[in-house]
Amino acid sequence: MPSGKKVLVAALLAAALIAPATRASVSSRQHAAYAGLGTWVDIYATANWAEPERAVAAMARDGVRTLYLQTGNYSQRVDLVRRRALGRFVDAAHAAGLRVVAWYLPSFADPAQDSRRALAAIRFRSARGERFDSFALDIEASLVRPASLRTQRLLRLSARLRAAAGAHYALGAITPGPVGLRRHPTYWPGFPYRQLARFYDVFLPMAYFTDAHVHGSSPARAYLAADVAGIRARTANPHVPIHLIGGIAGTMSAADTEGFMRAVADCSPLGFSLYEFPLTRRATWTALTTPPATSAHAACT
Repeated sequence: MPSGKKVLVAALLAAALIAPATRASVSSRQHAAYAGLGTWVDIYATANWAEPERAVAAMARDGVRTLYLQTGNYSQRVDLVRRRALGRFVDAAHAAGLRVVAWYLPSFADPAQDSRRALAAIRFRSARGERFDSFALDIEASLVRPASLRTQRLLRLSARLRAAAGAHYALGAITPGPVGLRRHPTYWPGFPYRQLARFYDVFLPMAYFTDAHVHGSSPARAYLAADVAGIRARTANPHVPIHLIGGIAGTMSAADTEGFMRAVADCSPLGFSLYEFPLTRRATWTALTTPPATSAHAACT
């Protein structure tokens, strides 16, 4: 890394560590890539990777506005998995009017690899010259211990990405949800939501209520609303942009999906989605594109 970039990374990291809990100055960057209904494709969804154009056509038919497309993870041998198919996805999505957000899962055990692979996604161009509309870091691996060292490496990586991406490029942070962290207090103590708000424009909490064996419309709504409220509180920003990831689509009942959409109506996140595209049933797509009226709860608590 050039010396000038190293100085900027150090300055960004210092600001994140010492600045008060005020709203991050990110108004100059765009959040549009994270707005509205989204869907996810990971590197293991082999059928979709074989026919990107067909997958994108189905997404567009189902009302999807943004595709979240995994470019790799720390266990892969290459920085970008299926480079040619990545380009086909991006080209097809843009032609259909969809945005595409790249996402990468780092280990934090190899900082140089994590930085290189994330930057490869940010700098990617398709054969037609198309690029991703944004990049989101998937923050969940717990290989590195203690958690304090993991947090330190996360913040350093985040500073590098912000410095390299520039001031006007939107970045997303895919994070554990506050409710899940409370349920598993040893997983990532002191998770740095407030510091991450200095680098990232949008939070994408993995609010997987089904993993907590929560089911039914009202319990699901309460779990999801608590995650949204928790991030707003922990970032000290009631207006922080949030894209709510409601859980694993294939494990959700109709009542669970109704609870998810009630939370969307009540909490008004920037965007919302379920994980992932191959697991989402026709009835679920119908529910996702027919939001309910704001419920009697009204407040997102």
